[in-house]
Amino acid sequence: MKKYWYRRILIMALVFFVSVGGSYLLIEQKKDAMRREVRARTSEEDLVIPGGMPVGIYMKTKGVMVLDTQKIKGEDGAEYEPALHIVKAGDYITGFNGKDINTKNELVEAISSFSEQKAKLDICRKGETIHVKMDMIPCEDGTKKLGIWVRDNAQGLGTITYLDSDSHFGALGHGIHDIDTGELLNISDGTLYLTSVKEIQKGVNGAPGGMEGIIVYNNYNVLGKIKKNTEAGIFGTIDRVDVLFANQTPVQLAKKEEVEEGPAIIRCAVDGEIKEYDILITQVNLWSGEVNKSMTIEVTDPSLLDETGGIIQGMSGSPILQNGKLIGAVTHVFVNNPTKGYGIFAESMINESE
Repeated sequence: MKKYWYRRILIMALVFFVSVGGSYLLIEQKKDAMRREVRARTSEEDLVIPGGMPVGIYMKTKGVMVLDTQKIKGEDGAEYEPALHIVKAGDYITGFNGKDINTKNELVEAISSFSEQKAKLDICRKGETIHVKMDMIPCEDGTKKLGIWVRDNAQGLGTITYLDSDSHFGALGHGIHDIDTGELLNISDGTLYLTSVKEIQKGVNGAPGGMEGIIVYNNYNVLGKIKKNTEAGIFGTIDRVDVLFANQTPVQLAKKEEVEEGPAIIRCAVDGEIKEYDILITQVNLWSGEVNKSMTIEVTDPSLLDETGGIIQGMSGSPILQNGKLIGAVTHVFVNNPTKGYGIFAESMINESE
């Protein structure tokens, strides 16, 4: 009898340990597979295709941006400035008497079809919506005016920094600010266009140079969409990856802690073809108060110095690579020394895009 129970207990213990051991082994195998999957996914997400290509940029403001107020002459011959102290430079007019306003034309049409003397405006000021009332001034030509200078778009030329595995791009390395107010443009959306460099104005001390490009704003030349305009650059999606990134090789994205003083390269297409040029990183600031001035760079490549004098307008966004990794992008030039400028960490751009 004792042998019988001893055998039963031994068999039960053996079954228990085999079950538990087998389950443990299965769990460990699954964990190992998950770890491999995470490592593969992380590796893929860390890979980006460096840019260097110039692109045409067109962005629409979210509402109509106020640039300034002005005096206007009324039908009685007197001068009025109805918008003074009511709207401010940098405000966005988003509504007029209950109608949504997205463009200058919509605002002009709303004003021309409005017959009352008092107008109600919806204003977005520093992210907060306020409602104001102001007089419409009848003029000698039979129209009514508000006395406000406005803008509803911005356009120009910049450089693509990178493309990620989901066809998201980052460019410029700095935000697009209104030329009159200096404010970061609050955009509704925008479009990237194909462009070609037409002329280079060489930079000299006291006068930054620039790239002049030809941009044809039609559907055939559309490359993608701009979704965000931030202090770290503009971001969106590329629809025609094959056109812009043909035969480009992915590289790993560097953490900002990996960036070091010393030799590096930038990629740009100042002569119409993407080339790599030698630069020197002279200072790295991990905790810069301005995200797009996190490193100081100096152009040392004789061919680029001969062609552009250093860093010129339009090169903003040119990718910076070091030790085979994308570490950042060119952002600003020193006005009094075009061979030197600032850069932003690639990690900062990626974080902002997300």
